[in-house]
Amino acid sequence: MIQNPILPGVHADPCICRKGDDFYIAVSSFEWFPGIPIYHSRDMKNWELYSHALQNAENPDLKKLPSAKGIWAPCLTYCEEDDLFYVVYGVMNSMNARYFDVDNYLITAKDPKGPWSEPVYLHSTGFDASMFHDDDGKKYIVALDWETRTAYEKPGPINIVEYDPVQKKIKGMPKTFWRGGTDRGCIEAPHLTKRGGYYYIMCAEGGTGYYHSVTMGRSRNVWGPYEADPCNPIVTSCPGDVNERSDWDHLKPRYYNPDSVLQKSGHASYVDLPNGETWLVHLTARPFVPELRCTLGRETAIQRMKWTEDGWLRMEKEGNLAQEFVQESMLPEFKAQKIPAHDDFDSENLGIGYYSPRIDARTFVDLKSRPGWARLRGQESGCSLNRVSILARKLTSVSAQITTRLDFTPLSYQHTAGLILYYDNMNFIYLYKYYSDTLEHSAISVLQVENGEKREFSQDRTFVEDGQDIYMRLKIQGRDSQFQWCLDGETYQNIGSRFDTSKFSDEYSQFGEFTGAFVGITCGDRMMHEHTADFDFFGYQADETAAVK
Repeated sequence: MIQNPILPGVHADPCICRKGDDFYIAVSSFEWFPGIPIYHSRDMKNWELYSHALQNAENPDLKKLPSAKGIWAPCLTYCEEDDLFYVVYGVMNSMNARYFDVDNYLITAKDPKGPWSEPVYLHSTGFDASMFHDDDGKKYIVALDWETRTAYEKPGPINIVEYDPVQKKIKGMPKTFWRGGTDRGCIEAPHLTKRGGYYYIMCAEGGTGYYHSVTMGRSRNVWGPYEADPCNPIVTSCPGDVNERSDWDHLKPRYYNPDSVLQKSGHASYVDLPNGETWLVHLTARPFVPELRCTLGRETAIQRMKWTEDGWLRMEKEGNLAQEFVQESMLPEFKAQKIPAHDDFDSENLGIGYYSPRIDARTFVDLKSRPGWARLRGQESGCSLNRVSILARKLTSVSAQITTRLDFTPLSYQHTAGLILYYDNMNFIYLYKYYSDTLEHSAISVLQVENGEKREFSQDRTFVEDGQDIYMRLKIQGRDSQFQWCLDGETYQNIGSRFDTSKFSDEYSQFGEFTGAFVGITCGDRMMHEHTADFDFFGYQADETAAVK
């Protein structure tokens, strides 16, 4: 059986495509770099991180963008006629006053590993833009037409416009053509496909929260009109039909379904296989209850689907409730390459699974000066939206142990280095070594930033010698997150308070939304941006079958 989610941790807005026997999923990356992770599989069950579509940190420039802005909802497609992969993505620049200022771009490549072309600007009419390749050679861009006027329904309808691949621009202005297949409201995530003479529009409705869902419509003409699937929504975590068009809030926690492990199920795309199978990937989340806080963010799940005789898409099992366990494909098993649980930093290149907020980690990580160690050059504080030296992995389970070994000599209280659990620049906890003016010596201590309020646990500071390596550990056991340390790598002792893991979530954060928690190593030099810290290894052990409760 396949256990959902197939991509645990921060993997929102999945889009799937196929080239021959290979399947690829692209997901959102928001303010994290490198951008647009792309996963690969051949059996729908085992997935490996294959590449990133955005490798140039200056284009787009994510620096100073607030949390959860940046790269939204990539659409990954393959056009057999062109033998090219296409990615359409949005750069969300601002959501101030609910204007949603976004720029949409298109890039192409022969292989998802790249190289990818320079971005082509499409339009800024709204977010979740995607591309459709018609069988007559024409190409179309569909997107949410974000509504800004006070007296109109939010977020707005879906629009369509033809794309000219020769001129590399859209032809005319986008035209409204679909307002949804239900009255759940908050329509978004449009994808156009074609099958059996019908054009199908797949969308998410209900908001990317607890009333999220997958809906469909179809037409004989790409421009419409489209008829709604009579069984909408076709996949959801909350069956039922309530008119919520007047409620523009995306979260809607009142629709939490206690009978489902998978919540927030929606924002989907599907792929037909030559063997007759049809598979759909969708966004989902697993909250702590009763707080309804999703520390792991919005994840990616998969469902087996089938086409009815009258040409509608349905879950293979009866009903429309997203399933935690799904029967495997008939495809041969694929041995995916997993990200190692222990990284000794023996390579001269960073592993593929590392991310940094807003900037390229290669600008502050040195793997060559001290072979076998990662040398991080300190920059701004973890609260900055600009240049922060955090080298992180996605947290994929609330049962995890993260360990590192630090060699660091601070010369000022402005010099810090250590281990961090980070949701965004306003919410993180940090076990760090620094220079204590009170002790007149180096020390380790714990710092917390909770919704922008900083708290230093001075009572927990501990005298440590320079020139002696320190082992640091973070143990996450469900709701409890606890830092530990030792000198020998064996006899760990607790330091600081236990922290509430659930607070590192969309629902608790007052400044960010749509992302999830990361864990990593970090170094700060808020004096000259040049002092360094050396890390011998980074260990990440997680039980991804553990339940979130």
